[in-house]
Amino acid sequence: MADSKPEAASTELTDSSIPKLAAGCRWGGTTEAPVVLFPEGAIKVEGTGRIILELCTGQFSVAEIIGKLEVQFMLAPPGKIRADVVSFLEKLHAKRIIDY
Repeated sequence: MADSKPEAASTELTDSSIPKLAAGCRWGGTTEAPVVLFPEGAIKVEGTGRIILELCTGQFSVAEIIGKLEVQFMLAPPGKIRADVVSFLEKLHAKRIIDY
């Protein structure tokens, strides 16, 4: 018997995935000390993590986010930015802070 529910979104992160804050999550804190508020608490975001999360608006794909960071951090070893971005986004997805 066919299931009439819509197909669930893929949980696999790919270059074409478009990350955004998950439902119930939002920015809080101050401009100098921003935090992401989520139902279970809050996380302080600094440095590169803050830059990545600020790009998780639902407008940029993972590949575009990586590309922007590669321009900003040109001296990073090849592959390092991609590995760091993917790892960071997967951890936030596991905590239900971002969706893609």
